[in-house]
Amino acid sequence: MTACAIEGGSAGAAATADPEAEPEPEEPVEPAMPAEPAMSAKPGEPAGPDGEAEEDREAGQNRQAREAREARGDEEPEASYREAGARPHADDAPLPGGFTLTADGAYAARLTAAPGPPGERAWYPERWTLDGPEPYAVPLPLDQPEEPDSQVAPLADGRVLIRRRVADRQMFSLLYPTGPGTGELLLGAVGCAEMTLLPPSPDGRCVYALSAGEHESSLWLVAGGAFGPEEVARIPGRCSGGVWLDRAGRILALDRQEPGGGPVKAVAVDLGRQGEVTPLLQIAPDSDDRLLLADADSGLLLLRSDAPGHDRLGWGVLGSCLPVRFPECLRLADVAVTPFAVQPGQMLMPESCAVALRIDGAQGSWVGVWRPAGRQLHQFAAPLGWVPGAGYWSRDGVLRLPYANGATPCGVALLDAPEDVEPSSVTGRTGGGEGGPENGTEPSGAAATPSACKPVPLGQAPLHRAARPD
Repeated sequence: MTACAIEGGSAGAAATADPEAEPEPEEPVEPAMPAEPAMSAKPGEPAGPDGEAEEDREAGQNRQAREAREARGDEEPEASYREAGARPHADDAPLPGGFTLTADGAYAARLTAAPGPPGERAWYPERWTLDGPEPYAVPLPLDQPEEPDSQVAPLADGRVLIRRRVADRQMFSLLYPTGPGTGELLLGAVGCAEMTLLPPSPDGRCVYALSAGEHESSLWLVAGGAFGPEEVARIPGRCSGGVWLDRAGRILALDRQEPGGGPVKAVAVDLGRQGEVTPLLQIAPDSDDRLLLADADSGLLLLRSDAPGHDRLGWGVLGSCLPVRFPECLRLADVAVTPFAVQPGQMLMPESCAVALRIDGAQGSWVGVWRPAGRQLHQFAAPLGWVPGAGYWSRDGVLRLPYANGATPCGVALLDAPEDVEPSSVTGRTGGGEGGPENGTEPSGAAATPSACKPVPLGQAPLHRAARPD
């Protein structure tokens, strides 16, 4: 593996636990099906000429879907948004391409395409500015269109990094608006066939990329270095994922499979110590334990593991002696649930953090909001043109969901985090009646206080829950 530059341009030891005992025996919850917001038609489906026939047809479909949900006892996702920008229109198409945000949510970048027939669309990068009074987008096209498999990542200074694959090399450049055109600063190239950009570093200056092989993975600093792309670590095994564990951009979590196979375990890579690797998650000896999301303020970790016997979403706290927990309300049938944003600023209060989740089902994608302390999953229809999994929280609990469609080329829907019904610590029921599938709650009752209060890495927290009085 070679690279060339162009001028001018908390971890701890692992421990095992009994995988048979689940931490919280909770009642199953039937999944809710997505509902289209009343203000829009289905994505990609145009409205009729006068709107009436289309509205009648959509009303009939919604009525049939509602009757089917009522027969199954399903909940309907709420549609409660405040828009920052224009209201979506019924004849708009969903946002194409991927969407990457800076750690503070100030900028975003995506690869989009000009209108045209399939296979002939001209792809180009686009930067979104989201920290002002009104969001706006700046196109960054060059003389030639980009390939649709290129990747982009925004920096805190407003420039956009782009990764292009040229034959068996990866080319990196910084793009920025300059007058009526686009400026480009060539950073250099890395000689490998496959490479993936990781989420932008929390420091706002650096972007890293991962090149994964069967027996070894390479971590590269591709933006923010002094001399172009620079290899900063070689990690034994095949790595994937990528989650930052601190605000300084020093500790990176990766999901690693040892050379020769075996289970996947999350590890921490310390970039301040020449890429030193230490275990992060190791719930059971043979379980696949992947880290999905982390919040540096509270220490909240969102993970996925098959240690309970099947693949489940769980949560824990970095440096805590509390057990890893797998909430039943996040276990929905026939849909995939993936966390994508955690409310920041909740210092030492991981259970109070609002978590945004992407829910994917047969009828599309919608939004879930959940708190570890609330033990209730709230579901909302997504704004038309939302890129599933794109969004960020404000410190005061407002979820911002970027979207674009024919009527709104750059918009942000604002969703206030709903309040959870306070469960009784004695009966495990809500103040309004029984807990369970009807209201999406879990039985309450936290694990008893552990006898050992010394903080330990998450890998040493037992999977099973401590005994508690009935």
